[in-house]
Amino acid sequence: MTATTSSSAIGLSEPRQRYVQCASAAGLHRIAYTEWGDPDNPRVLLCVHGLTRSGRDFDRLAAQFADTYRVVCPDVAGRGLSSWLANPNLYAVPQYVADMVTLIARLDVETLDWFGTSMGGLIGMALAGLPETPIRKLLLNDVGPHLEPVAVQRIGDYLGKPVSFSTLQQGVDYAAQLAQSFGPLTPDEWREINTPLLREGEGGWVLRYDPRIAQPFAAVTEEAVKLGEAALWHSLASFQGPVLVVRGEQSDLLSRETVAKMVASGRAVESVEIPGVGHAPAFLADDQIAIARAFFVGAAANAS
Repeated sequence: MTATTSSSAIGLSEPRQRYVQCASAAGLHRIAYTEWGDPDNPRVLLCVHGLTRSGRDFDRLAAQFADTYRVVCPDVAGRGLSSWLANPNLYAVPQYVADMVTLIARLDVETLDWFGTSMGGLIGMALAGLPETPIRKLLLNDVGPHLEPVAVQRIGDYLGKPVSFSTLQQGVDYAAQLAQSFGPLTPDEWREINTPLLREGEGGWVLRYDPRIAQPFAAVTEEAVKLGEAALWHSLASFQGPVLVVRGEQSDLLSRETVAKMVASGRAVESVEIPGVGHAPAFLADDQIAIARAFFVGAAANAS
């Protein structure tokens, strides 16, 4: 499918909205993604968002990386501008990994770097552990193989609940309340990252995600959690490339104990903790973006 806006008509620091068709056991669906930077740049950074967020969370980071990378920020199935899946039970990591593999094939690159926030990090870990993975470097933003149950319960309490708002600003404020642990963002920053999460319907403004993603989330058994966690620990241990684990100091999802185990278990895992924020650092502030730049670009820049 073609871009909705020609890359020659806008600057490379502006996003191009694109789509790719993917498949599931229930049929075909469309994954939306924004693309920044030179569309012919073979150096790709794939940024994948959290559970109910969108690829537009990365606009500021992507604009700053567009001089070095072609930055690609998908809306995971059921979120943002992407299709809702016909079968809600497919809203799970295996389907998300399959969709990302299709997207990577569309990008026509053999390798790429991965920035994954929360759910986006789980998808990245799962893909990183596969033989012949395309992932070269992996940044995990406030997520690991083990998720603290109290945080999972907190997320389950609001996930998929029907809400509507009479104004866009009310929706922005609601999303900000859910994400208050991102850190002390300004009103403009909340509008920047939360406006793409909303759409105007007949009864007012609603969240732009399929509420049925709550169904498989709620149906996960204790046994499935253990199996999934074991698989992700195996993936992390198998991955050959560098990994940076970023933890929010006040995170209730990723514990310091899990981070320490990740550093000990992986082949080349380092960690950094960002003070004053919880789950998950928003990577809007320059000092946070600098952490990502040092990991993805720093070594290559120093070597040149």
